[in-house]
Amino acid sequence: MIAFFKAVPLGIVLTLIVCLFMGSGGATGGMLNIRPFEIHVEQIALDMRLYWSWMLFLAGTFLSWAIIFMMGD
Repeated sequence: MIAFFKAVPLGIVLTLIVCLFMGSGGATGGMLNIRPFEIHVEQIALDMRLYWSWMLFLAGTFLSWAIIFMMGD
């Protein structure tokens, strides 16, 4: 169970990095289904566009979990 909690942040980082490069190039990644979403914060004049894929997040988290689980605690 601890390995899963260690794997979730790694899955998030992997997803953000891969989606950044693929999404900014206009690719949807096929089955990955990379989609943009906008973040607007008026108090600090922040306008950002991020890309996210739930399938890539699940795959990255599973891969991270498997590697951490095999290494042992």
